[in-house]
Amino acid sequence: MLGDVEGQSALDLFAGTGALGIEALSRGAARAVFVERDERAARVLAANLAELTIAPEQAELRHANAAGVLRGACERGEAYDLIFIDPPYGEADRWGPKLSARLPALMTPRARVIAESDRRNPLRIELPIATERRYGDTSITIHTCTCPDQTAR
Repeated sequence: MLGDVEGQSALDLFAGTGALGIEALSRGAARAVFVERDERAARVLAANLAELTIAPEQAELRHANAAGVLRGACERGEAYDLIFIDPPYGEADRWGPKLSARLPALMTPRARVIAESDRRNPLRIELPIATERRYGDTSITIHTCTCPDQTAR
């Protein structure tokens, strides 16, 4: 669904095992930042990165809450081409407004936000939708950036 990701930067929120960010790296993304608050999942993710011998300059694991990481990333002026979001399905309603408020500041002009959620309780992010697909009970939505203030990045 994403096509070429060569040289792009990725943010993998609610990373779990890191599958989405690792896949982006394996397909040519230059760098990925993984955000995972759960201690056990963060250990598995760190082990996955080590097992795949992904260089530290390519992958950064931030063991922290996604809201805090988003706030800090905005303050530092970080920007990403790919933002993967897969929050716990039961928390979609809570995360939609928070993500809608923070994501535009983190997006490069060519950025895409790839959101996974339960189709019965979809994650609603206030960004333009490029593509939507459903796989059983799972909904995948790809959003784009049309933020005029981001064109200077």
